[in-house]
Amino acid sequence: MRGPHNIWRLIQTLATLERTGANRVVLEAFAAPASVRALARVLGWPLKWLGEKGDPALPPATRALTALGPAYIKFGQILSTRPDVVGDELAVQLRVLQDKLPPFPVEVAKKTVAQELGHPADELFSEFSEPIAAASIAQVHKARIARTGEQVAVKVLRPNVERNFRKDIDAFYLAASVIEMLSPSSRRLRPTDVIAHFDGVVTGELDLRMETSSAAEFASNTEGDAGFVVPRVIWPLSGRRVMTLGWAEGVPMGDNAAIDAAGHNRRVLGERVLAMFLQHALRDGFFHADMHQGNMKVAANGDILCFDFGIMGRIDEYTRRVYAEILFGFIRKDYRRVAEVHFEAGYVPPDQDIDDFARALRSVGEPIFGMDATQISMAKLLAYLFEVTERFGMQTRTELILLQRTMVVVEGVARSLNPSINIWEVAHPIVEGYIKENIGPKALIRDLRRTARVLSRFGPKLPEMAEAALIRQSQPLPEPERTSVLKPVLWMGLGAALTGAGVGLALLF
Repeated sequence: MRGPHNIWRLIQTLATLERTGANRVVLEAFAAPASVRALARVLGWPLKWLGEKGDPALPPATRALTALGPAYIKFGQILSTRPDVVGDELAVQLRVLQDKLPPFPVEVAKKTVAQELGHPADELFSEFSEPIAAASIAQVHKARIARTGEQVAVKVLRPNVERNFRKDIDAFYLAASVIEMLSPSSRRLRPTDVIAHFDGVVTGELDLRMETSSAAEFASNTEGDAGFVVPRVIWPLSGRRVMTLGWAEGVPMGDNAAIDAAGHNRRVLGERVLAMFLQHALRDGFFHADMHQGNMKVAANGDILCFDFGIMGRIDEYTRRVYAEILFGFIRKDYRRVAEVHFEAGYVPPDQDIDDFARALRSVGEPIFGMDATQISMAKLLAYLFEVTERFGMQTRTELILLQRTMVVVEGVARSLNPSINIWEVAHPIVEGYIKENIGPKALIRDLRRTARVLSRFGPKLPEMAEAALIRQSQPLPEPERTSVLKPVLWMGLGAALTGAGVGLALLF
């Protein structure tokens, strides 16, 4: 893992960063100390002739990562979702990385299909096109199933991609270790943890069964959403290195001229993109976390077609409720309630002053609400909000950072379709509806019913547990230990009470 090949790869990387001018950008983004910047300059300048030149038309960081190859491109894409780590400016640069790499031959793809699915590709598919899109990990072919005649999209992993990525990820771990050793101040950014996060994401993407599963879950969650379609998963023709989905035929979401020519209403589409994202995040807690124009099309009937499920976001129900209350508090300009939610959720340490925090939140919300519809930005609100919470000691929460990043992308898509869209008018009914369903008496009843179901599963064991606890309590024990023995009895009593209350409410409602 830490062999000489990793050292050579790091030399190539440093040389490429120096040659493309990305060294300065990256080190500034990570707030590297002057000593580290000087060392990188001293080491990089004599070696820069060993680096890749890249495309001079691209920004420095994007140019360097594109030149270094697929693993670096994917790393840049993952980092673009973490502005808390790389800063907003570099995150914006990294978001323009294009997954347009040289494709591998169709014969190689067919061979992978045969090995993975157990039958020759020409038997499974009556048609199998040349690559129509080539990305850092896989490429896509348009095909037709021989048995049914259905047109499909077949995604195939690049040959040896697992081994190639493994080599570069090992080099990334080595680089993170070196950075932490040379610059103790960089440890606050947890470079090794960042690489571990990247490792986990890529490992998941290198097994297309995981993406297929995400697509199937997302399709199940959204099947009732009018005007939003996820292609059907075809499990018999999917595996670890091959994924087959129904074909999504439509106009590219980023082509406004084509959308207008097809007679679609861009105002409606813009509102639907934003509304669907909020629905998925709040209602399901499972959302498409890479919802840019390249991953969406507009069908002939006006439906939004969504694909590419390699990066998905998930937030638990409690976090969803907190997020909804924060948004709704801002919509209603109830800054005191927004502050209370942060304290109740434990996002802000209890030693902070809640009134000062509410006043800081007002300084975030009021200027934004004073803007006209073309300037109002929920993404800007979230960005300002994280700045304020950081000043008050809030720890970085990765799931909220991913949510914020996706919100920025989705809002950008909506504005590209309709520059005058009013973000709050679209969000208000969705957030309000979620609040009514999930915060208040109805939610309490539902929570009690769930608690009753969980506790009922332990019903047969409750007498035995109570008896064992009481026997232990009757034995002479030191006072602190006796108190600890009483706890299970108290919890069981509380459990029984909650069970009775939950069952009673369930019968009433």
